Amino acid sequence: QVTLVESGGGLVQPGGCLRLSCAASGFTFSIARMNWYRQAPGKGRELVAGISATGDSSYYADSVKGRFTISRDNAKNTLYLQMNSLMPGDTAVYYCKSNLLATWGQGTQVTVSA
Repeated sequence: QVTLVESGGGLVQPGGCLRLSCAASGFTFSIARMNWYRQAPGKGRELVAGISATGDSSYYADSVKGRFTISRDNAKNTLYLQMNSLMPGDTAVYYCKSNLLATWGQGTQVTVSA
């Protein structure tokens, strides 16, 4: 059974930072390109960042470039998203997903507010 479990969200002040984690199981994580998405209230789900299976290439949406860093540990089947200089516009539920599968996790809420 494929499972994706996101964690690390919370309430943070503008300018703060958070590190999200995504624990994956049930598939061969090390061969899967992985992505982080987010969905803000009243908006559609958007792609935030992606990373190749080996971790040697990555993609960032313009809105997070220079502030967020995606990484992975294939030995631990875990995906990460380091989020720095957070802004209120980053408030959303964050999800991880593999390019190979249709499964979504339950997401983790990130709220940026003073």
